[in-house]
Amino acid sequence: MIKYENIEIKYGDFVAIDNLNLDIREGEFFTFLGPSGCGKTTSLRALVGFLTPSKGKVYVGDKDVTNLPVEKRNIGMVFQSYALFPTMTVYDNIAFGMKVKKLTREEIDRKVHEVAAKIKITEEQLRKNVADLSGGQQQRVALARAIVLEPKILCLDEPLSNLDAKLRIDMRMELKRLQKELGITTLYVTHDQEEALTLSDRIAVFNNGYVEQVGTPYEIYNESKSEFVCDFIGDINRMQKELLEEINRQSARKLDTGKTGFVRIERCIGEPKEGYAHLTGLVEEAEFNGVLTKYVLKCYGQRLKYLEKNDGRRLYTEGEQMDLYVNANDIMQF
Repeated sequence: MIKYENIEIKYGDFVAIDNLNLDIREGEFFTFLGPSGCGKTTSLRALVGFLTPSKGKVYVGDKDVTNLPVEKRNIGMVFQSYALFPTMTVYDNIAFGMKVKKLTREEIDRKVHEVAAKIKITEEQLRKNVADLSGGQQQRVALARAIVLEPKILCLDEPLSNLDAKLRIDMRMELKRLQKELGITTLYVTHDQEEALTLSDRIAVFNNGYVEQVGTPYEIYNESKSEFVCDFIGDINRMQKELLEEINRQSARKLDTGKTGFVRIERCIGEPKEGYAHLTGLVEEAEFNGVLTKYVLKCYGQRLKYLEKNDGRRLYTEGEQMDLYVNANDIMQF
């Protein structure tokens, strides 16, 4: 559906994207994930047509769109800032693109009400000025304006970053529902790992203008291909020589003690289990959040994080000894 072929993007002498090659399937929810300045938004802008690569080609289907004007690409775009017209009504914001295309008044009215129903915008809200809406409501209007033109592709650039935490989670689920219902190929840009894991069919992890790994959320999280991906995508424990030597002593698998070991914190458990190495540490911190408590233990001179479900068992306090169990097969090294 979408293909980036040997794409290079330069700003003067600075290479923002170097030799990007990606294939995105039709109907897929595909996410560009990475820290600020890594090239994810730049790559999205090359697809939409806001910038032209210095090398390579961008294809949509079998068509080379590298030098095609923005308005001829049939791509919907939702910006981080929403880019709405604040003095116009919600109805007029949604209708704007269709008026530019000179659709009939009846057709515009039908499509505005159809998309409003899908996105859960009420009749009362359609009559309001955009400036009178909350952030979450403005986000819905921006989405409605993008999809009412029935684009082949929907591009979303950090669309939830201006919302509060609870609203972000609600809108995340709404986005996923809408994308499945419409079956529209969607490219999503975010620096939020949880957002990427929750929403995506596949993820490309960007780092300094390169793609470190492409895969499903499960593959990115559990089968990280590089230290950067492993460290960026979720909460981890880093294990150095002394700790790895102790795990080797108790395990059949022998880890390389000259390299750092990485293990997801939820893979450490608090009960004995066959094949798991037994470690003992002292509690340095305990962070209670209701469902879980996150402990930080001092173990072999290193800090290990551990999550424990709050199912009625007592909480450990600073200075107490705790037992921890780790499977060597869960430890990643690069």
